Amino acid sequence: MEQLENEQFLAVIDVHGAEINHIYNKQDHFDYIWNNDIWPKHAPVLFPAIGRSNEDAYLYQGKTYSMPQHGFSSQYDFTVVSKTATKLVLTLSDNQETYAYYPFHFALIVTFTLTTTGLQLNFVVQNKDEKELSFSLGSHPAFNLPIAGEGQFSDYQVTLSPAVAQIKQFEIVKTPNPYRSGKILPLAGSNKNVISLTHKLFDAGLIVIENKGLTAIKVSSPKSQHAIELSLNDFRYVTLWTKEGANAPFLCVEPFAGLPDVVGTKRELLTKEANTVVAAQAAKQFTYAMTLS
Repeated sequence: MEQLENEQFLAVIDVHGAEINHIYNKQDHFDYIWNNDIWPKHAPVLFPAIGRSNEDAYLYQGKTYSMPQHGFSSQYDFTVVSKTATKLVLTLSDNQETYAYYPFHFALIVTFTLTTTGLQLNFVVQNKDEKELSFSLGSHPAFNLPIAGEGQFSDYQVTLSPAVAQIKQFEIVKTPNPYRSGKILPLAGSNKNVISLTHKLFDAGLIVIENKGLTAIKVSSPKSQHAIELSLNDFRYVTLWTKEGANAPFLCVEPFAGLPDVVGTKRELLTKEANTVVAAQAAKQFTYAMTLS
């Protein structure tokens, strides 16, 4: 475990999977990040796939490759590149095992920077190959809700910025695994750019929001002095999730650059919807900030 600390926060990050395990508010003595066996993860990095692939596989140049749910980056120890009191740089490079899943030479560099207002995450995908590389990238942080034990889950709301006339989501179907149906629907339980949270809202599973141009998403409650806000500028989509049927006191707020598959057959990697394609020997960067009050 690696720790970052300043006067406001203490962040604990596991090099296995480059996963945030804790972000403590030092003034008010609580943890923003979920830790409980109801869902045993905290904030996995999703790479090079998001969600479950059809047949747990995809096609590349006509050949079938297996792909685990949410990719494979959470399965490996990252290497510490550099470390200061408030900044940690981790990297994962391809190896013999990853090459069997994903026939590319790459480096995934994740940088965590602790600030006076929260935590900034920076992701760089480097294509070290002589051919195009295609990937999805997501961040899957789970936040305790209620925050600091203030109020109940259903006292909270999610606000999107800028304001939209109607919040739209990708319809999710279960087979029993969750996939997109291909349809886009209005999000029930929302009023313009505000979503009132209930556990029932997640009966169908994850909510993948389709609203181009979003710059931020905020979780707050009139019963709490604390809030969580994530910037979204580099991420085309954002997903909300809590464990179905568990009445669990957490909410995942997940910036996505990529999408789960539409239910059906295996997809060709280079033309997969919402993937990012990087030219040979080039790189792509994504950044978002958690503002924690």
